[in-house]
Amino acid sequence: MIILIGAGILLAVLCILIVYVTYRKVFYAVPAADEDVYAIPGGEQYKKTENRMRALIGEMERLPYELLFIQAWDGTRLVGRYYHAEDGAPFHIQFHGYRGAALRDFCGGNKLAREMGHNTIVVDQRAHGRSTSRIITFGIKERKDCLSWVNYVCETFGSDTPIFLSGISMGAAAVLMASNLDLPKNVLGIIADCPYSSPAAIIEKVCRDRGLLPAVMLPVIRLGARCFGHFDLDEATAIDSVRRTRIPILLIHGEDDRFVPCRMSQEIWSACGGPRTLKTFPGAGHGLSYMVDTKRYERLVRQFVEECLQRQRLKSVK
Repeated sequence: MIILIGAGILLAVLCILIVYVTYRKVFYAVPAADEDVYAIPGGEQYKKTENRMRALIGEMERLPYELLFIQAWDGTRLVGRYYHAEDGAPFHIQFHGYRGAALRDFCGGNKLAREMGHNTIVVDQRAHGRSTSRIITFGIKERKDCLSWVNYVCETFGSDTPIFLSGISMGAAAVLMASNLDLPKNVLGIIADCPYSSPAAIIEKVCRDRGLLPAVMLPVIRLGARCFGHFDLDEATAIDSVRRTRIPILLIHGEDDRFVPCRMSQEIWSACGGPRTLKTFPGAGHGLSYMVDTKRYERLVRQFVEECLQRQRLKSVK
């Protein structure tokens, strides 16, 4: 009997250890204010564009900016770089990807917004850069951070300031998941570059890529999120959120994305309850559509933004 009890305790401890180690691997991160923003992900897809990306990052580093510090809905300190273009201009709030860097992920998208004469805030997501927290939640908590940044812009620059939410990868999923929150009417559009359809879906895909059984790993990962991260991995998804929003959405995805499959943007597009546009880029890897076809990318974003601003102008006339 004692042996059975001991074996049971040992098994329970082993299970808890497995859940904890998995949680640390998937969700835990130590934010680093001094991270190397010039470090480009490995792989042949990034190799082709790394010099240009570093040049764009350097351009952002040399521009004047103001560091912003805000308190998120749960007390987490969030930090962003504010690049001022013009008083009264629209704002783009930009959210990077999983274990990404704000300047690296938005070196292209930020340049485009600045060239449009728009103000930008490039956010360090929670558990990244200068922001606090040590838990990445795949958009579950990050989506509420989007609302915190929107509220900051409204309170600081005026409640009639046109706002666009932009994201890449996890940041794209987060802004889409934020789309059905209580966003003010001056949030005119969402630009989502290579989003995943749900946290569980992308984790399942990565498990398969690494030769792990999703049927075994996903319950372990969900349990780790609940027990140690204190969040529910299934609390929100991009697909469920876009069904319940009327905010116009522009979806962009590289057709050769080997991390987040292009089909996930197609699934999101099919679920959208409001105006939506999906544009895919042949030959573009994960988050590389801007780099692969800059002119087309810029044309699509400019057109989308102008249509959203025109829609707002028509409403104000009425």
